Amino acid sequence: MTKLWMDLRSEIILMHADETAQDLVEYALVAVVIALAATAGMGAVAKEINNVFSSVTKKIGGYMN
Repeated sequence: MTKLWMDLRSEIILMHADETAQDLVEYALVAVVIALAATAGMGAVAKEINNVFSSVTKKIGGYMN
């Protein structure tokens, strides 16, 4: 039983020390945060673009009359 616990402890220590995929996880988290921020800001940007196109359409329509 003691050998089992010692082996388990050794494996846990080795897994804790292994940081090979840490960079990948960090980059993935940064990408998710950027994607969420971009998605959150798209509503306001889309509304402003729509307002600009509506304004241009009204001005062009005024010149046509």
